[in-house]
Amino acid sequence: MELQPGREAVVRVAVATLWTAPEAVRPVDRPALDAHADVAAWISGMDADQQVGECVLSQLLLGERVLVTELRPDGWAHVVAVEQPAPRLDARGYPGWLPAAQLAPPADDAPAPAHAPLVVDATVTALHAAPGGEPLLPGVVLGTRLTPAGPPVDGWRPVRAPGYDHPLWLPDGHVVPLPAAPPSAAEVLAVAARLRDVVYVWGGVSAYGIDCSGLVHLAWRRFGVMLPRDAVDQAGATTPLPPGAERPGDLYFFARRGKKIHHIGIVSAAPQGDDRRMLHACYRQREVLEEALPEERTATLVGAHRV
Repeated sequence: MELQPGREAVVRVAVATLWTAPEAVRPVDRPALDAHADVAAWISGMDADQQVGECVLSQLLLGERVLVTELRPDGWAHVVAVEQPAPRLDARGYPGWLPAAQLAPPADDAPAPAHAPLVVDATVTALHAAPGGEPLLPGVVLGTRLTPAGPPVDGWRPVRAPGYDHPLWLPDGHVVPLPAAPPSAAEVLAVAARLRDVVYVWGGVSAYGIDCSGLVHLAWRRFGVMLPRDAVDQAGATTPLPPGAERPGDLYFFARRGKKIHHIGIVSAAPQGDDRRMLHACYRQREVLEEALPEERTATLVGAHRV
């Protein structure tokens, strides 16, 4: 089966980047564009200014579903990322462009899994050709959902991967069953805290580079909860709290007077009077960090919400 406009496809690379337009990509973006999408090399090859270029919209993880809306002769596909809600942009999901070679048709004839779906709990892992064998798909990140292909063997777990007609393997300890019940806020905060010191990348949604709303989206995604991709939409999908009622794992939202929400952080400690703390992907310091809200952040705080 080939990719077709109007039909769904799935991401076949560990991390695919969603772009504003094919013409917006830069020479430095080359590692993220090929059929294997080496996101680690892409991010490490950019300087601090290039890491916040607004040509990037979001990122999609291995196996993530998209709706293909256009295929260009030059190898680019316009898609809607149906697992990243973006109600202001498209009711179906987050729209953008990516190389068609990074997609595969869905495996409609795959047998129903006999085991519960899995989610990657390691920060970064790889899928191997055989237990302990050659890594075929490196760079698979936290929050990636995988379909089991059988029981573990000698500490290795077989899984299905788009574009491969045989199971691939990863260490059994790198995946956990996808939870059936909603997580506690403390569990989500603990996952997000594991990404401390990850570099800030505009549009990033991975353990290699991430932005403020991407951190929130990915932390909840680890537990099977699909929050919207952007901060302003995350505010609309969560419940406002009375001042001072926030607890660890809740969300802080920030906006300048008369402007839409531009930043989000995860509450990391109960407030003590006017003192508040949060974990966030910080544009200014270009990394994920936990800190007390500085005065300039407090001046733009517009509310706390709960998922």
